[in-house]
Order: sequence, then structure tokens, then C-alpha cells
Amino acid sequence: MNIALWIVAGVLAAAYFLGGGYKVVTPKEKIAAAGHSAQWVEDFSSGGVKAIGTLEVLAALGLILPAVLDIAPVLVPLAALGLVLIMAGATATRIRRHEAALVLVDLTYLVLAGFVVWGRFGPAAFGG
Repeated sequence: MNIALWIVAGVLAAAYFLGGGYKVVTPKEKIAAAGHSAQWVEDFSSGGVKAIGTLEVLAALGLILPAVLDIAPVLVPLAALGLVLIMAGATATRIRRHEAALVLVDLTYLVLAGFVVWGRFGPAAFGG
């Protein structure tokens, strides 16, 4: 279980660090021009997109660093919970925009983050 949680957390951390970092450094207009899956940015201000990206980068760091450094490892499931909330918002945005195929992608990320929340608060919690 612990290995599976580390793998899922690592994959999520990589995806959100790169995706969130892209949102932070790339202008909203360029993100929107990237393709159909990025049209959601039209529903948010430039600052809102950068805020989402910043939260994703922080959550990515929170999935790994507290456990690796053994400093407040309880932050790992809290970071994952933050990603669950972000992905719930992403899912709602996709539903509102009638982007059904992309809802499945967002729900997959939500479930993976939820697995980390469940595992790190429950059966594979980090010992104190």
C-alpha cells in the first residue's frame, strides 16, 4: 500500500508541478490557444489562472516534500485534499462547459488524489 501511495503521489506531483508551473508562467491567451482541452481558461481571469497554477504547484510540493523531509508529514494528505477540491472545481467547470470527455480526465485525477488522502490519513499514515 505504501509503495502504491508513493507512486500515485509522485505521478500526481509531477503532473501538477509541470501543469501548474505552466499556468503560472504562461499568459492566459497562450494557454487558451494550446487546444480544446485548455479552453476552460476563458472562464477565468489571468490572475485566477495563475492562482490555480500556484495552488497546483504548492500541492505538488506538499505531496512529496513533507514526507521526504519528515517535517509535518500530515501535510501530504492535506495537499492531496487540496487537489481533490481543485479537481472538483475543474469537473464542475467542464460540466458547465459541456466538455464531457474531459470530465473523465478530471475525475481520474480527483480519484487518484482521493486515494492519497484516504491512504495517508488511514491505513498507510505516516508514523509520528
